[in-house]
Amino acid sequence: MTMNGQSFEAIFGRPAKVVAEAPGRVNLIGEHTDYSGGYVLPTAIPQKARIEMAPRGDGLVQVATMSVNRGGQRWYRLGEESRGGLWLDYVQGITAVLRGRGVSISGFDARIESSVPLGSGLSSSASLLVALARALRQMLDLPIDDVEIARVAHAAEHDFVGAPVGNMDQMAASLADEHTALFIDTRTLAFERIPLPPEAELLVVNSGVAHQHASGDYKTRRAECERAAALLGVPQLRDADAAAEQRIASLPAPLDRRARHVVTENARVLAAVAALRAGDLVRLGALFDASHRSMRDDFEVSVPEVDALVESAQAQPDVFGARLTGGGFGGSIVALVKRGCAARVGRAVVEAYARTPGRQATVLVGGPAS
Repeated sequence: MTMNGQSFEAIFGRPAKVVAEAPGRVNLIGEHTDYSGGYVLPTAIPQKARIEMAPRGDGLVQVATMSVNRGGQRWYRLGEESRGGLWLDYVQGITAVLRGRGVSISGFDARIESSVPLGSGLSSSASLLVALARALRQMLDLPIDDVEIARVAHAAEHDFVGAPVGNMDQMAASLADEHTALFIDTRTLAFERIPLPPEAELLVVNSGVAHQHASGDYKTRRAECERAAALLGVPQLRDADAAAEQRIASLPAPLDRRARHVVTENARVLAAVAALRAGDLVRLGALFDASHRSMRDDFEVSVPEVDALVESAQAQPDVFGARLTGGGFGGSIVALVKRGCAARVGRAVVEAYARTPGRQATVLVGGPAS
């Protein structure tokens, strides 16, 4: 039985031996802080990547996807992994990293299916990588825990695929659930699950503007953060704090704004954790709003379409706060909404967005679509 496309057995002529899944994530707050060693606060979403897999003995990896360009099938030989700029790079990245760590893999057939929208800012790539690593862990009986799964997935995306991402997405795909927020110190990978407030629910709306982590804008922001840290004389912007405000202001533009975002965003994550623990939804919503302003004005990763969605959500009386979520340059927004109101708010936001010709948004979490 499949969600769409051909079954594993129809493609490969035999049944799958293992099945593994991993969720996408929505980051509640803490954007562009992970590659600076900072704090993040994601949670899992219902949409998932799903991998069916069976071993082979000839060193070949054959992969069929139901999720990219109406599906496709490709293969490669273990030991000959080579980045080609296609979806297969993610599979090759996982086997290259595992083999580099001494894992013996004899080849496999795999079928990939994902309901995490590509380019939505909800970690479609990390969910795929973690699901692949989980399937191989299960099939090969590998003695690696969920944090190590995240490390393997991050190495595959960062080192092999070449996307300059931090480690939040892989940690979230490996460790998060839909009932808690995952508070992560991305420097140490220490984490804590904090219950989400029962009086509120999340609304996630995809702007329809796709982004790519391997694109130039994302790489530029990371390089700017590294340069700002060097000029401040700290290993990472995590090591600068509010006391460094005057020194940050003296940095050349735009490095001053980039550093200010990361330092204030880290503080907002800590404040959001405190607000969650206290059940202070008004405070948490205000932090969402402040985070979006910082991403829009200081880090400059928002786009007009996303700003329109955020402003429309913020105008709704049952919304505590809203912000761009994910790497930016498109993607999705997340709003904190009074429980029971997300579906109505989602409809209102999508309808307002559609009044501008050419714009079409989709409710992914918090409405009938989820």
